[in-house]
Amino acid sequence: MPYRRTVQIEFNHCDPAKIVFYPRFLEFANHVVENFFADVVGRSYRRIMDDGDGLPTVHLECDFRIPSSLGDKVELTLRVVAVGRASLDVNIEGRGEGEDALRFTINKRLVWIDGRAMKSAPWPDEVRARLIEAQKEDAA
Repeated sequence: MPYRRTVQIEFNHCDPAKIVFYPRFLEFANHVVENFFADVVGRSYRRIMDDGDGLPTVHLECDFRIPSSLGDKVELTLRVVAVGRASLDVNIEGRGEGEDALRFTINKRLVWIDGRAMKSAPWPDEVRARLIEAQKEDAA
């Protein structure tokens, strides 16, 4: 089952036209990934950082289809697409709460790094196992 979070569109997310300023969608994507790691993978970003590791985004693609406006509630859906030796590909879709129409989609690749060496490193075994399990559930 995909991971879901809802974001309330607030004044600080919007430009003078009262629609979401596009870089905010990237913040929403980071928000849902961070919460996915805490809730599903069992590794908060705080723990990742405290352990000396990191999870930077190395590739990003975005498509914006329908604007989101002040006061809207947007449901973010994260699906695990692929788990590599040190990489993770996720797809994040945004829809208005209770709507079928796709407002935006973001494809994101993250890489697990050893923060001391600043180089990619294999996933810790328990993290990799949870990511693969999430991928299987998303495919079902």
